[in-house]
Amino acid sequence: MLAKKFRLTGGKDFKNVEVNGKTFQSANFGIAYLDKKDVGPPRFAFVVSTKISKEAVDRNTIKRHISETVRLMVNEVKEGYDVVFLAKPSIMRCPADEIAREVRIAVRASGITK
Repeated sequence: MLAKKFRLTGGKDFKNVEVNGKTFQSANFGIAYLDKKDVGPPRFAFVVSTKISKEAVDRNTIKRHISETVRLMVNEVKEGYDVVFLAKPSIMRCPADEIAREVRIAVRASGITK
C-alpha cells in the first residue's frame, strides 16, 4: 500500500489537477499531473470508473496493480507533483505485469521523473 504521505486526497486537489494540470495518455490509462512548485512528496491518486467494471473487486484490483507499481518507483518522481491515474476500459484485458510495465513507461515518458 502507498504510504499516506504519498496519497492525493480531497476533491479540491483532484479538481486542481484536472483544471490546471497536464495530461499524458497511454493505451490503458491517462495520467493527469500538476507541478505544485513546492517542496513536498509527490502525491498520487487512482481512478477506475464504474464504466470500466461494475464489480468493485475488479476496480480495486486494477487500483492495487497501479498503486503497487507506483509505490516501487515513488522515489523516482520529482517532489511537488500531484498525479492522478485514470483507467481506460482496455485495462480490463491487461495482465498485471503489462499494467506495471506500462505505468513505468508512462511515468517516465510524462517527464515527472528525476
